[in-house]
Amino acid sequence: MIEKLIYIDSVDLIEFLGVKNVKLDIIRNRYPKLRIIARGDWIKAMGEEEEVTAFEEKIHLLLDHYNEYNVLSEHSIIDIIESGGIGKVKDVDDVILYGINGKPIKGRTANQRSFVQEYEKNDLIFAVGPAGSGKTYTAIALAVRALKRREVRRIILSRPAVEAGEKLGFLPGDMKEKIDPYLQPLYDALQDMIPAAKLKDYMENGTIQIAPLAFMRGRTLNEAFVILDEAQNATTNQIKMFLTRMGHGTKYVVTGDVTQIDLPKISMSGLVHAMRILTNVKGMKIINFDVRDIVRHPLVQRIVEAYDKEKPTSKE
Repeated sequence: MIEKLIYIDSVDLIEFLGVKNVKLDIIRNRYPKLRIIARGDWIKAMGEEEEVTAFEEKIHLLLDHYNEYNVLSEHSIIDIIESGGIGKVKDVDDVILYGINGKPIKGRTANQRSFVQEYEKNDLIFAVGPAGSGKTYTAIALAVRALKRREVRRIILSRPAVEAGEKLGFLPGDMKEKIDPYLQPLYDALQDMIPAAKLKDYMENGTIQIAPLAFMRGRTLNEAFVILDEAQNATTNQIKMFLTRMGHGTKYVVTGDVTQIDLPKISMSGLVHAMRILTNVKGMKIINFDVRDIVRHPLVQRIVEAYDKEKPTSKE
């Protein structure tokens, strides 16, 4: 007789074990010779060594399935345990990863699919286009996929806090609390793709980091997926500083909308400048999104088109 503890940390226990442990009971029924107990983030199995070893292997397969798809159905449990299958959801073309509740997340437009393809061939991507075109959401999906595949060790999210300017330091709270309002769109995307319990762990242990652009100076970012959002509001010097932080095994995605520059007139957008001078640099690619890529409410596309037709006016 042996006893084995198997940790199931960073999972949604209700999703993995079921309401009132109904899914755990399905597992128990298939291992009648074992005594199986679940407490918090671990499962204990007691019995003969061969039976316990086989049980542990199946639990790890169940964990792999859950980590890939964020769901674990009763059907998948039976399939994995009884048939030795891996219980994978049927493949869907262009899927980047599976989000909460197993929802497939994929490039929905030609430019979004081009973004995914060019990411595989380049370490630096500029994704530029109007609001709602999916550039940031696609970037987050690629980052989460890279983390799941262990292609990177961490995700770093950055964004210039233009509205706060030099007053950022006077806002209440720690650095994360100061910059959080500016990064909410990135959080919204992460919450679509990573279960709440795991996302909390990632934030607490530094796997997912918040790095305000002003705080990036002096760092070397190795084995990371780094996203600079709203880059049109970064100055030329800030963009140069950011781009030169890239270390080994790192992927960069810079997103922005050059029609929504909030910098003072005397400051040139670093995004516009960088795209102009880096166009022919090997290892980088510019993806230009347009109104055809807008995947929000249909009215958003019509609003953007109306503003594009309007002659630019000076800022009030």
